[in-house]
Amino acid sequence: MADSAADVVDDATLATRAADGDTTAFEMLLRRYSDRVFGLALRMLGDRAEAEDVAQEVFVTAWRRLAELAEPGAVRTWLFRIAHRHCLGVLRRRRDRRTDPVEELPETGGRAVGVGAGGVADPARVAEAGAGVEALRRALGGLPPPQRAVWLLAEVDGLSYAEIAEVVGASEQAVRGRLSRARTRLAEVMRPWR
Repeated sequence: MADSAADVVDDATLATRAADGDTTAFEMLLRRYSDRVFGLALRMLGDRAEAEDVAQEVFVTAWRRLAELAEPGAVRTWLFRIAHRHCLGVLRRRRDRRTDPVEELPETGGRAVGVGAGGVADPARVAEAGAGVEALRRALGGLPPPQRAVWLLAEVDGLSYAEIAEVVGASEQAVRGRLSRARTRLAEVMRPWR
């Protein structure tokens, strides 16, 4: 299948085909979700090498267990749940060691902050934006992992409360509470950047 066809085929069809051993369908799922799974892992762990390892483990696990997925249309949520569990495992294993913050986040394809329509950067705006991003990175790093996970899944990946609850293995009410506490804490820490 061509890359343009990957955009047309829905997740349920790809997951069903991949579960039946169709490597092309699995590759399409991998291309569709690898950046998002890696991004979640990177933001949760703050370490590029660990995030790459987690992303690889997620898709190895998915390939082995895709036939067990009860609802093929929920493959996105299922992949995030696997990634979340792997990230929590990494965080548990490294409690005693410290990791330096990530120097850069994955590209989103948009125009950089402080760069005008003509592609000319305003150095003051670029510096301010960079400092704001670093402040947000530190603030996210200061959140407890359960709050950080629900905030990232809601705000960055756009999952619903029900999807987040499934990913993190909590009730929707618990997700709402964690997200509310995370938003409140981030709002306090980021107040100077408003």
